[in-house]
Amino acid sequence: MLKKSYLSFLICFSFFVSGDPEDKIVYVVKPNAETPQVITKGDAADDPAIWINNKSTTNSLVFGTDKKSGVYTYDLNAKKIGYTELGNINNIDLRSVNLDDFGSYTFIFASNRTTSTLDLWIYEDEAMDALAKSKNFNIEKDPSFKGRTNIVVYGVCAGYDQEFGVIAFITEDEGSRVQMWSYNEDGLSLLKTFNNANAAQSEGCVYDDENRTLLISEEQDRGILRAYKINSNLDFSNPVIIDSRSGNIDDDPEGVTIYKTSTNDGYILLSSQGDNSFNVYNRTEPYNYLGSFKIGHSGKIDNVNDTDGIDVVSNRLNSKYPKGLLVVQDGTNDGKKIVKRQNFKYVSFEEVIKALEL
Repeated sequence: MLKKSYLSFLICFSFFVSGDPEDKIVYVVKPNAETPQVITKGDAADDPAIWINNKSTTNSLVFGTDKKSGVYTYDLNAKKIGYTELGNINNIDLRSVNLDDFGSYTFIFASNRTTSTLDLWIYEDEAMDALAKSKNFNIEKDPSFKGRTNIVVYGVCAGYDQEFGVIAFITEDEGSRVQMWSYNEDGLSLLKTFNNANAAQSEGCVYDDENRTLLISEEQDRGILRAYKINSNLDFSNPVIIDSRSGNIDDDPEGVTIYKTSTNDGYILLSSQGDNSFNVYNRTEPYNYLGSFKIGHSGKIDNVNDTDGIDVVSNRLNSKYPKGLLVVQDGTNDGKKIVKRQNFKYVSFEEVIKALEL
């Protein structure tokens, strides 16, 4: 456990939550903002992706999926500035890449369950900046490219690899298969299909570009977070288990994301859905567990429960987010088990740093 000072106690609340087999201390942080409810009733909001506007960080964006209808665009005040009906878009992720003489581009990937495809939109960052400043950004109805997966798609995560370039991983609903795709000027190519250790179902994933590591959370029976090192041979046969239900994960591990403190160091964040908490681990092996937190209520903003997708960035975005922004899906959006239309919550990562003394 982390050693806590009296100052930390004043900053946040703490309490014990029974785990299996161990107890873990869970600290409570407060949200700064929440988005409007998504259009679809029930379990619909799912996965956020944060775009950093390097020209004007105060005009950065958040994309959020309604897995039964399409993709929303929000500003840093959690105000909706766009929505496109695209079908059953489950997960979303992105990478901004400087392509030498061609300039800086952002690659937005999504898992489209309506068409069983990996969808890719490509935007010039200058165009993204202009749309963000206009407060009117509707993602294009037709993606730049589609990759036909021949699986029932589920989760997705994007990356930029030093060897393979712009890549994406897409997971299978009710199955163990994971596909690795790459982008080139002709479109999307399938590089590899592998099994996530014969997992029953995997959704949440994130690619650590600098450490060349893929993290995947397995849901259902076992509840395991694994790490796969990427190499030239694309050998996915020897994953490292970071945590499981026998450790600090309660029920399903869901969304997973990375907070960077340097090129190679930082923290892994994981949604531990069963106890409505978020686990924090070291970014590199041996992936030590550092603590957990919940997101409580703040004024009229309710607390967070049953979180699926999460995303985090470490860049200073504005005065509200001096050490980065964490965006999470809220599965109840009223602080209770009675589900209203769901939404996304914004948290200053400075709160997490103080709470866990990171």
